[in-house]
Amino acid sequence: MHSPIRLLPVVLGALIVAACSTAPAPQTPAPAAPATVAGTPAPVEIAERYVSKETPAEELDSLATWQSEDGLAWLIATGKSSHRLSVYDAQDGTLLKTFGGEGNGQGQFDRPNGIAVHGDFVFVVERDNHRVQVLKLPDFDFVGFFGEKELRSPYGLWVNETEPGELEVYVTDSFMYGKKFDEVPPLEELNQRVRRYRVQFDQAGRLRANYGGSFGDTKEATALRMVESIGGDRANDRLLIADEDRRHESTLREYSFSGQYTGRSLPQDSFAAEAEGVALWTCPDGGGYWIAVDQLAPLTLFHLFDRVTLAPRGTFRGDVTAHTDGVALHAAAMPGFPGGALFAVHDDKAVTAFDLREVARQLHLAQDCVD
Repeated sequence: MHSPIRLLPVVLGALIVAACSTAPAPQTPAPAAPATVAGTPAPVEIAERYVSKETPAEELDSLATWQSEDGLAWLIATGKSSHRLSVYDAQDGTLLKTFGGEGNGQGQFDRPNGIAVHGDFVFVVERDNHRVQVLKLPDFDFVGFFGEKELRSPYGLWVNETEPGELEVYVTDSFMYGKKFDEVPPLEELNQRVRRYRVQFDQAGRLRANYGGSFGDTKEATALRMVESIGGDRANDRLLIADEDRRHESTLREYSFSGQYTGRSLPQDSFAAEAEGVALWTCPDGGGYWIAVDQLAPLTLFHLFDRVTLAPRGTFRGDVTAHTDGVALHAAAMPGFPGGALFAVHDDKAVTAFDLREVARQLHLAQDCVD
């Protein structure tokens, strides 16, 4: 969810913008979860496998997982107010350590938001440093920065491997105008809502990044207004980009990897609140499910959509998890989660875990996804 912003100069420009935890939204209470959301199946209740100890001072936002060769599984969360990363044991939610602190140097962050892991590299979006920082796990060794010249209020990202050692990184850029930074830019500027970078690592692990331009539809009915979460499906040439602006229509819109809007979005009226985190759950037969967050209180709704057709396939909620920003899906087996797990942020102050086998059972999904 977009949060209040501090004034910071934008690189290469006289324009000064402020950033939020996600595109700044009007400060209205999240709607209560209805029994049923139009366009989606009635939710089933699935209890969380765990809820971590609360750390409200962190203001947790986005999640990513990393698994070492010896089976150690980490859940890494960004802390927007603490300006650092929190590392949890993914198996039981124990907080293992934190990394970073406020600043603009190597290993420091200013309002970290989106996060993604590719191999042993972790990518962290810093809204108020207007950049993406890359570190190497498990020691969080500094690798490099990119995006400082173009990014204005970046929030989320998705990483796609195009060939070994070469990545395409898509970063959402939700800059806003007005005294309270809650005014959506003119339509003609909304073609800058997603920025694309070509990232390479040489044999020594050094980073090289090149800017590949921006994209976004500019039509009144379908433009991306307030963007944060983004997810991709390489096999189906599909990006799903969450637009959080409830003043217009909050949903996830479909783009191709080339940056073309396809004219499709998730079914109308699927989301009662802000469309937030998104994750792709793939199955061995090429099928699978998109999991999308409906950021409700008192309980978040998790909507599932068919990977290929985008048709609704089920909705669930936990006993505790509320007002969720980011999610991370870990489909690989690990102790306690033989079929994998879905992790979610709970009310900006804790992380929760759902057993994917239980999700598949309760929603009557394909069992080969978790066997």
